[in-house]
Amino acid sequence: MKRVFSIILLSFLAGCNPTAETKKQGEASAADLLKVTYQVLTNRSDQDCDPKQTEGKCFQARITLSSPVQLSLKNWSIYFSHMSPVQMDSSVAFDIEHINGDLHKITPTAAFTGFAANQEFAIDFKGGFWHLSQTDMMPNYYLVEEGKDAQVILSTVPKIDQDSGLELLPHAVALSLEDKHFKRSPDDLTSPATANWLYKENAENYVEHAVVNSILPTPKSVMQPRVAGSLDLSKGIKLKFNGMTQSGVEAALNRLEKFGVKQSSEGIDFTIHKNENLAPEQYRLSILPTGINIDAATDTGAFYALQSISSLLMPNSLDLPYLVINDEPRFEFRGMHLEVSRNFKSKQFVKQVIDEMAAHKLNKLHFHIADDEGWRIEIPGLPELTDVGAYRCHDLSEQTCLLPQLGVGPDRNSKANGYYSVADYKEILSYANDRHIQVIPSMDMPGHSRAAIKSMAARFNNLMQAGKSEQAKQYLLHDIEDSTQYSSIQFYNDNTINACLDSSYDFITKVIDELALMHEQVGQPLVKYHIGADETAGAWIESPACKSLLTTNVMGIKDAEGIAAYFIEKVSAILAARNIEVAGWSDGMGHTKKERMPDAVQSNAWGPLMWDGHKSAHEQVNRGWDVVISSPDVLYFDFPYEADANERGYYWAARRINSKKVYEFMPENLPSHAEVWLDRQETPYVATDDKPLKQGNTFLGVQGQLWSETIRTDRQASYMIFPRLYALAERAWHKADWEMSYSYEPNVYSQETNFFGEKRIAQRELQWQQFANQIAQKVLVKAEQAQLFYRLPTAGAMIKDGVLHMNSIFPGLPMEYKDESGKWLRYETPVPVKGQVTVRTTTLSGERKSRELTLH
Repeated sequence: MKRVFSIILLSFLAGCNPTAETKKQGEASAADLLKVTYQVLTNRSDQDCDPKQTEGKCFQARITLSSPVQLSLKNWSIYFSHMSPVQMDSSVAFDIEHINGDLHKITPTAAFTGFAANQEFAIDFKGGFWHLSQTDMMPNYYLVEEGKDAQVILSTVPKIDQDSGLELLPHAVALSLEDKHFKRSPDDLTSPATANWLYKENAENYVEHAVVNSILPTPKSVMQPRVAGSLDLSKGIKLKFNGMTQSGVEAALNRLEKFGVKQSSEGIDFTIHKNENLAPEQYRLSILPTGINIDAATDTGAFYALQSISSLLMPNSLDLPYLVINDEPRFEFRGMHLEVSRNFKSKQFVKQVIDEMAAHKLNKLHFHIADDEGWRIEIPGLPELTDVGAYRCHDLSEQTCLLPQLGVGPDRNSKANGYYSVADYKEILSYANDRHIQVIPSMDMPGHSRAAIKSMAARFNNLMQAGKSEQAKQYLLHDIEDSTQYSSIQFYNDNTINACLDSSYDFITKVIDELALMHEQVGQPLVKYHIGADETAGAWIESPACKSLLTTNVMGIKDAEGIAAYFIEKVSAILAARNIEVAGWSDGMGHTKKERMPDAVQSNAWGPLMWDGHKSAHEQVNRGWDVVISSPDVLYFDFPYEADANERGYYWAARRINSKKVYEFMPENLPSHAEVWLDRQETPYVATDDKPLKQGNTFLGVQGQLWSETIRTDRQASYMIFPRLYALAERAWHKADWEMSYSYEPNVYSQETNFFGEKRIAQRELQWQQFANQIAQKVLVKAEQAQLFYRLPTAGAMIKDGVLHMNSIFPGLPMEYKDESGKWLRYETPVPVKGQVTVRTTTLSGERKSRELTLH
């Protein structure tokens, strides 16, 4: 590539952004000079929306192109990501074409005569659904000009805010109008999370509590012995193992050492006993003047007891209060789903997530490592999966990489590209194993499989050219003669594995066997595999292979939906033959016939609660399956924290999922949330539980989800996961006394019913106060020590009679303000201010700041 493009790329990776003005005269390329802006005109649908696309919903937007100098370009196009297809454009000088997925292309028409200096060209168009968030406006547009390499257009390259460390999109015009930009319909009652709104939300809970005795997640039972005081660990601990060994708890001891608790022959007596009368994850912990004792049946129980000691420690203190704790988990399955397929995440980041999961007693990492936009693990014997499927670049033939998607741009060396080698994956497995976390790999299929399909197509082409036709067809995932036209939920027309080809099952078997070998080699057998089970409506209809299956099968399959169930049932049998339990998402799994599935099945119930998500969850529990609650309206951590256009994330099921909402979740009683929550437009909904759980049936557990469509970097992923993961851990481990038990009787829940009641509300709010104080005073301090890029909440604030009042969702978190004096000052108590006032929170060290909010 040209040296100028290398300069742009290196500057982007370093977090700084050169401009054409900073370069030597004559060095700037057309991609440096072109200015692109993206502006949403209105998010309201009108009569011109295409009724055949995106449910007839659309918004109006404008892309503007200009250059400060005259530009002459030859046979050029601009490629860019747009999260929904552009339905129509009204420009005379340019056309917009949807390529595949979110990739679009702008090309000049015959009416375009070139860029004169500072001449602006507006391209007005309609796009599907809405653009309610700044992060919908994907970055890294790139220019393709005849005879030249593809180059990122500099004006669309993200910048990093120095104070907050957050990404800024220079090409995206601010979404500043509440009616046209913030609300998707006239019925939308969502309130923007302004400083004033946040102040009112936080006001009742902004009470500081002592957290010396607190542990996260909350233990089942904590007693204070009659003797008062604390145990000083400054001289260390003298460990003794009775029936257990140190190897199983080494990682927890290392965490204690990071907080200053070291092993020493002069330290406090500390004994870990094996007690086979306890449950596998149960522990008893005594902290008394005579020393510390742990009783556990397994290494896992002892590991959790040590993590509780780490949680007890206050920052900059080695004193432990005298306590007697008896603890065990609420759910067997306490999970976090980490998707690294859309945008790759480093091995170091994955380990960081594992560390925080282990510290807070989460035990299942659902590791989503293949999807449409990327295949992220090396499979011996199938090098194309990573040579092609792990990278996105500008190769329209897709023989060397996949098409650019999700604002990554055309460069193969982008950090959003990449994969884990066999050695990397085994290292992650071993790291998780040492921290008592089971890794559940997932390669989505049959839908969401474009990376695999295109990789195997490249393999097919290469082997056919080499004259190896039989070998070429061995792992082919698409029917070459299939003329079906379809569109997936994310607008791909070629992302679904053909379920009627024997080669598809040969591929799946190969992948599973290689994964199982990796797991076996590190001592964590592959006992559960998540197939996704996502479908694509309309796929396979014209596939000759599927037409043949429909006429010759002995299972009574008559249509495409039946083929989807057939695929899941067949893959489940492949797994069962290897003693591997199948797992999948509830919608696809729900189409299968119970009698054709193995006895052991896990289903992740992801139906939104506001859209009767409890019904499919209950139906699948009543099948006798292991159901893991994964409700998007509270457990999708790629959604925004608050209803603010400047918060990252998709929002199709919820505009705000802050830590308090996760804390308030009642996973054992899904329909009851209609009493206490609103739908995605913050309007009431009704949940009718007319087919309840059978008496005694319950859920296997709960899982948080991170999808990475808008999350291109490790930092962005960390911001979205933390601190919400801590509230997830609390609900997964501990059932609060304010939670409403499930009745096992038909019921209807709404804002008009009152099963929850005022007493529970009062209990919940008090316990949230205690939890929120613990987050601010303990958890985030330790997160900062671990160099986690966690989200700092935006500050609540109001001005009354010229006096500024401030608060935050986490009492005790430092806050700052700035008025007409122009200086940032620490907020301690209400203070007189003048002029325009801006507020923010900071880390306890003060090194990083939250996003700023201005009071109007």
